[in-house]
Amino acid sequence: MKRVIVCYKWVPDGADIRIDERTRTLAMDGVSWTLNDFDRNAIEAGVQIKAATGCDLIGVTAGVDTEASGKDALSRGLDSLYYLSDQAMADADSRTTSEVLAGMIGRLGGADLVICSEASDDEYAQQTGPRLAALLGYSSVTCVSALSPSGESLSASRKLEEGVEDVEIAGPAVVSVVPDINQPPFPSVKQILGAKKKPSQAVALAEVVGDMDRIRPQLRTDSLLAPEVSRKRVSLSAGGVGAADAVAGLLKALAAEGVL
Repeated sequence: MKRVIVCYKWVPDGADIRIDERTRTLAMDGVSWTLNDFDRNAIEAGVQIKAATGCDLIGVTAGVDTEASGKDALSRGLDSLYYLSDQAMADADSRTTSEVLAGMIGRLGGADLVICSEASDDEYAQQTGPRLAALLGYSSVTCVSALSPSGESLSASRKLEEGVEDVEIAGPAVVSVVPDINQPPFPSVKQILGAKKKPSQAVALAEVVGDMDRIRPQLRTDSLLAPEVSRKRVSLSAGGVGAADAVAGLLKALAAEGVL
């Protein structure tokens, strides 16, 4: 195994997102961006494959302002990074993302293995890995909870609802890993400083997509509203009555609301 590519996504930090109480919309002003949590597992899976095989480990990402992701991603063990940053990716759906990533990977000459995470924090569509495999003509293996080299192939375990399925993967493949696959370590100071010295190259959208209509999003978000929450804030006092009567009153009130 000579080349392994890890795809990751640069996403808004959910901890910074607030709800506008008047409009119930997401307040994105001042929100910072971060490496998708699930993709940290994907990168670590690649690092472990590299340790076992000595392969080149390449990171690939496409989105908006992705150049800023380089320090974090490279500090986690990637050898190099190719990033595409274009405002046209601001509303990208899974189809668009897959088309662009496939173009980037094709431009690099393909890979023996492509590792994606199960999903992204912002969309959680769980489509990019399988779509990418179809576009590249690679095998697709999802729900991967364990992955290791086995001779000229790979051994993988898939965590399914009915149990665990063990499979052998031969030939180029795209695997989508679940968080259970590993526990990503925090990069050391040495790794963070060393990330600055690793190669990181920008890729233009026009270089990987010939027909821009192919990346036009087919999913349109008409509105995104937080659910309305109304609280009655009823206070029940145990003053003047025994504990048993107070509990009985609470149960009666809950039953009247249909909670019990």
